[in-house]
Amino acid sequence: MIRNLNRRSNASFLADVGPHEASAGMSLVFSMAPGYRDLYKYYLMLLRGLSITGDVFSISIKDLAVLYEYWCFIKLNSLMKDRYELISQDIVKVQGNGLYVSLVKGSRSRVKYRNPVNGEVITLSYNPKETELPTGTQRPDNVLNLRKKGVDIDYEYVFDAKYRINPALPGTDYYETISHKPGPEVGDINTMHRYRDAIVYQNGASPYERTMFGAYVLFPYSNEEEYRHHRFYESISKVNIGGLPFLPSAMSLVSQMLDELISDSPESAFERATLPRGIEDKLQKVDWDTRDVLIGDLRSASQLAACLEHRFYHIPVSQVKDENLPIRYVALYQSNRLFGAGSGIRYYGEVKSCTRVKRRDIRFLPKESDAWYYYLEVKKWNILSKPIAIKEHAMGRQFTNMFLLEHSSEAPELGIRSEAEYRLFSELKRALNDTEINDDGTDIGFVFGNATIIFEDGKIHIYRDKKVCAEYEIQDFSRAPNAVFRSIRAELDLIAGQ
Repeated sequence: MIRNLNRRSNASFLADVGPHEASAGMSLVFSMAPGYRDLYKYYLMLLRGLSITGDVFSISIKDLAVLYEYWCFIKLNSLMKDRYELISQDIVKVQGNGLYVSLVKGSRSRVKYRNPVNGEVITLSYNPKETELPTGTQRPDNVLNLRKKGVDIDYEYVFDAKYRINPALPGTDYYETISHKPGPEVGDINTMHRYRDAIVYQNGASPYERTMFGAYVLFPYSNEEEYRHHRFYESISKVNIGGLPFLPSAMSLVSQMLDELISDSPESAFERATLPRGIEDKLQKVDWDTRDVLIGDLRSASQLAACLEHRFYHIPVSQVKDENLPIRYVALYQSNRLFGAGSGIRYYGEVKSCTRVKRRDIRFLPKESDAWYYYLEVKKWNILSKPIAIKEHAMGRQFTNMFLLEHSSEAPELGIRSEAEYRLFSELKRALNDTEINDDGTDIGFVFGNATIIFEDGKIHIYRDKKVCAEYEIQDFSRAPNAVFRSIRAELDLIAGQ
């Protein structure tokens, strides 16, 4: 048979056909379609492996500073990928003839993650170039960008790699004025100040605003415990600028900083940043002593319809104390029992007038009674952007403020009585995700698992099995909420593990 095939191939038109190698290319279906694209990528990895190209692999031994920059970015991503869900990256790319690493100094690279706890997006960028700035171009090494829920701004932090260290030799200015222990160079710390002040953002015609909330030098040093007492580490808690040792044997301080920045609430993120002198006078403060919003319950669906149609609400005079007057707003409480899936606090309105009338004179909901009521005429009913959910237990009439009405997600939050309580609950709710409020009518309590946190006697008490296992001064929490909250969370984690 073989002899016959050779004879035919040499005697026919096949004699003019030369050898030909089959193409190893794939169709667009394999390179573009979901599912097939992943299969194609793994096929290339098995067939060709990783193509060694780009600056990462052409670096010479003398370029240790650049190599350290690359290592810092790669290691920061290594710490992130162990905690968060990878969304996208543009470092490793699939091309027709293999996989390529595109991490190049002077060229921007970006990796995006999603926090599985709250869905927030986290972006780590290498060499992002900021050009449209009033004072010139800035290019930090690594920038962490956080988009937090409930706000329309980005929180950004610089992690700048510097492969140098001051040994703090006796007799030097560093030893005399900064620290007796090794640490980052003063010039590098000053560069962090420059990044934070120079990288700004302008929205339309509004004034420029800072986008950098902190900046940190990453430098090669292994003794983390010793460095905790260094001036440039302590400066982070004061002005959110300083240095962090970062080596394969020293990663805990950087890892801890990443965890804190990502878990920060928007309020805590603002507290980390230093503000210009006098700006605090412009910030609106909630008057927690003013409770001028009445949360009015409803007895029937017909009452809700009448209140909405005729723009009013009524309440017995006996249920309103003198300190509750004047009532400036009223919100309607729709219970689970009466409204089922339509329950919640959805409608609120500004009170136009408040008059004392007899119950029989409220003609929209007639009832033969001479009891005295407050008749609240409402200018118009507004709808909350997101309804406030009703918990299982019933809630009677109570008074709150507009800040809580606009920022609460569940009805018990309306009973929060101070900024410290609100801040602590916000931090607990964000960090622990299953915190509840239990209000017994005297002291508000935040419940997490088998632990309860109660504000009482000027202190924050953590109870377990009705016994106090830890306490903190409310004054200390108000002055340094981040530090105190970290201690509270560590205590809660300890209780949860027992």
